[in-house]
Amino acid sequence: MKCIVNRRAKFSASHRYWLPELSEQENQKRFGPNSRFPGHGHNYVLYVSLIGELDQYGMVQNLSNVKKVIKNEVTSQLDYGYLNDIWEEFKQTLPTTENIARVIWQRLAPHLPLTDIQLYEHPQLWVNYQGKDMEATLTIQTHFSAAHRLASNQLSYEENLEIYGKCARPNGHGHNYHLEVSVTGEMDSRTGMIVDLVALQNVIDEYVVEPFDHTFLNKDIAHFADTVPTAENIAFYIATLLKEPVSKLGVELDKIKLIESPNNSCEIFCRHQNFNNVQGENKVPALV
Repeated sequence: MKCIVNRRAKFSASHRYWLPELSEQENQKRFGPNSRFPGHGHNYVLYVSLIGELDQYGMVQNLSNVKKVIKNEVTSQLDYGYLNDIWEEFKQTLPTTENIARVIWQRLAPHLPLTDIQLYEHPQLWVNYQGKDMEATLTIQTHFSAAHRLASNQLSYEENLEIYGKCARPNGHGHNYHLEVSVTGEMDSRTGMIVDLVALQNVIDEYVVEPFDHTFLNKDIAHFADTVPTAENIAFYIATLLKEPVSKLGVELDKIKLIESPNNSCEIFCRHQNFNNVQGENKVPALV
């Protein structure tokens, strides 16, 4: 029986985005504040995922041994260090979150049956790397606040109450939505980046956060005049809005996760999915 287990680790380190072949002005233009001397730091959180068959003791790997390997090969070397100078790999390709995850995989792969490396630079930015050469998936978390009412124009008030319960009440209700946008692409062999983070954040803000924040979705967002704004429909619509502008940045929209409340969330897996027909009202069958 195959099983995946995850081991968490932490390290604190600093880094700087700076290419010596560029002038100071060129570095500032490309990397912004991240180019400042002598650099900046993060409290990184690392999740190492291992896959394998359960042994006679009911384990994929002895986690005490896993802990030692991660410490010996990664955290003891990186903790309280200046990443640009610690590992030779970071002299060729900058220590972006994407590239740090890639090199951690390379360091651990000879010792552990890896299936995923997840590295958090901070709670709103993280990377997943799965051993596919220079490919990585980067996730940005953001938020917006909005109200909605769950009710289909095809149904009576009583029928909507039957389906949506309290969410169908006439004046609606609100949520503080948390949105996770994941994109997949190839790391640049020099900068270590799969995408310009500022440009990606600007796209998310322009197409989603600014239009959606502090709105009544049913009335302020034209799409939801005829489409019930469930968390699922909101997430799917966000994917339609972001797919093309994200692709223009040179990466592929991988996943949209919308967290409506601590109890409710949904995920839309976007790669190879067609979003061209997302319009019009949801067809709700008549109640029997």
